[in-house]
Parts: sequence; structure tokens; C-alpha cells
Amino acid sequence: MVPPTSLLAFALASLALIVIPGPSVLFVIGRSLSLGRVGGLLSVVGNALGMLPLIIAVALGIGAVVAQSIVLFTVIKFAGAAYLVYLGVQAIRHRRHTAVTHEATPPRRSHLRILSEGFVVGLTNPKSLVFFVAVLPQFVDYSGAWIPGQMFELGVVFLLIALACDSVWALAAGTARGWFGRSPKRVERLGATGGVMMIGLGGVLAFTGVKH
Repeated sequence: MVPPTSLLAFALASLALIVIPGPSVLFVIGRSLSLGRVGGLLSVVGNALGMLPLIIAVALGIGAVVAQSIVLFTVIKFAGAAYLVYLGVQAIRHRRHTAVTHEATPPRRSHLRILSEGFVVGLTNPKSLVFFVAVLPQFVDYSGAWIPGQMFELGVVFLLIALACDSVWALAAGTARGWFGRSPKRVERLGATGGVMMIGLGGVLAFTGVKH
């Protein structure tokens, strides 16, 4: 197990990073504005579950290989960016249908689909991979036993903190959505806004750190 002092230090470092609005926060807000609180929370859970394979990969040493491979890292990064753009375009395309069928009620979409979409975003988020590869190992006690287990433990701590913080954003954005739901025009603009946010986020992820 990770020493309590290292675990606390890592938790504080993770919290400091997570509370600063970044890709995950923008994704959650965009989804909550488009799908409501339930859709936002399901997206948060899916996004968190998408981190699990990254955590396992880093614990087994695979994450470092991916991070050091320009080709693999670029493929993952652009795949995630393209998927976010796709989700954004879909939200914009269906904004009028959402406004017509929705009176403060989110558009119908299967929970499994929302979870799977969040999972893909979490899995292909290169910033999470970089954090796990570059920061997480610094808090491991290399004199202790079972290093992969310690890295997995730290990764799960990060995941739980992200889950809690992102859920707050989802609830806040989903609640604000209720006010917009009183007017079909507001809902239409809201759906478009959520779509634009996801498209913009996809662009940021695609072109951030390209030279590196």
C-alpha cells in the first residue's frame, strides 16, 4: 500500500488539478447542458470508467510506452478529439428536435449509450494519460512492496476525486438547464452551446502539445 503521507499528498495534488476547469469539466458541462442532470452524471461515470484502462496500463508499465511513442500517443489524441467533435456536431444537429420534444425534460437516450460515450472520451483523453505517467509515479514508495499495486491505488484515488468533483459540475449545469427549459428557443440555443463546447474541446485536445 501507498504510505498515508504520500497518499494524502497525491490526493491534494490531484484535487488541485481537478478543481481547475479543464477538458473533463468542459465535457461534463457540455453534456449536462445538452442532456440534463442524469445525462451529465452518466457522462461523468462513463468518463471515470474510461480512466480505469489507463490506470491499469500505467500500473503495468504500458502507459509509459504509449506516452513515449509519438505515433501511438498522436493516434489516441486525435481519436479522442475527433470523437468529441462528432458528439458536438450531433448535439448541434439535433438541437431543434431537442427543443420540440423537451419541456425541461432531457432528450431520450439510452443510459448505456451515454455511459459508453463518456467511456470513450475518458479512455482517449491524452491529458489523463500524461498525468498518470508523469505525476503518479512520483508518489509511489519504491522501497515498498508491489509497485503496480501502489500505482493502481493512486490512480483509483484520482478517479474517485474526479468522479466527485465532476459530479458537482454536472449537477450545477443540469440544474441551470431547468431555467433554459422554460423556453424552446432557449433549449435550442442550449443544445447548440453544448455542441459548440464539445467541438471546441476537441480542437483544444487535438492541437495542444502537437509540437511535443
